[in-house]
Amino acid sequence: MEGLDGLHWEGILIGVCTFLIIGLFHPVVVKAEYYWGTRCWWFFLVLGIAGLIGSILVSQIFVSSLLGVFSFSSFWTIKEIFEQRERVLKGWFPMNPKRKKEYEQ
Repeated sequence: MEGLDGLHWEGILIGVCTFLIIGLFHPVVVKAEYYWGTRCWWFFLVLGIAGLIGSILVSQIFVSSLLGVFSFSSFWTIKEIFEQRERVLKGWFPMNPKRKKEYEQ
């Protein structure tokens, strides 16, 4: 993608998209833990593996890079789901009253 005077903008665009993807995953972690608890970790594992496979198979660098970012953001979310549970137990985030028994230690 060339623009003004032959400058290449892919790096900046990948950076902006990376920022948006990572930013999207923060509220997803909070909502996923609230509604499904830690048992939804496998969903993010599947998403991560799918993104990883897609990243390997796609020949376009831009799309492959974004799939890689999406993939590893999904893997990171697995860790964050369990840490979010700890934040809920500390009272930093609201507990889902429908799943109150899951928080009892």
